[in-house]
Amino acid sequence: MYEALVITPVKDSLNTTIETIKSIHQSEGNFLYCIYNDFSTEETTLRLEEIKAKYNFELINLSEITQTPSPNYRFVLQMAQQKALELNIPLIIVESDVEVKKNTLKDLNRYSKELGNCGMVAAITEDYQGKINFPYLNFKSEKKTIVKTRHSLSFCCTLLTLELLQKYDFKTLSAEKHWYDVSISRKSVQLGLNNYLIVSMGVLHKPHSSRPWKQLKYENPIKYYFLKLTKRLDRI
Repeated sequence: MYEALVITPVKDSLNTTIETIKSIHQSEGNFLYCIYNDFSTEETTLRLEEIKAKYNFELINLSEITQTPSPNYRFVLQMAQQKALELNIPLIIVESDVEVKKNTLKDLNRYSKELGNCGMVAAITEDYQGKINFPYLNFKSEKKTIVKTRHSLSFCCTLLTLELLQKYDFKTLSAEKHWYDVSISRKSVQLGLNNYLIVSMGVLHKPHSSRPWKQLKYENPIKYYFLKLTKRLDRI
């Protein structure tokens, strides 16, 4: 019996993706791991095909399922929700710019059962020096080890409980958006569930490795917002 379904949506960024895969492969516990390959290059796709047996993951190439151009996060979430519900297990999302520790996935699962009325529970993100980084910079001064929060939880490394999956149909997610961590975090609270951030449990996060153009938000914010508005990129 699997403890949870773990997924990583992938759009190139091959080096960081492989580091994510390796970290999940060495995790404690029994997890079903699926990579959703969102129209990556041929090089990335071939490499994922080569290593899927070695690192024991299921590879779903979206190019074989849909013609909708990347990003297809909504479609990925819908497929993952269906699989998790069929298996009657929670869903853990680990992004392709994150590395987990051996106990991260098992502890997320444990916390989801121990914490009251849990809808979502996330590990905090850190840099190579172990300092809290994006997207949880607003928790840098937090003294508690576990925080119940109404702030949106990022999907960097986050568990969605079976109760949330049963209550909220991802088919209702807006097709006008690209990313859904804000929408789902808010819906979890609206449904009367609690969202928790584990401040004492960090994962390595290399922000925007899979979407390097987003670095413009910090390097050239005028150009970033121009692209965001004119090309309708990064809709949250």
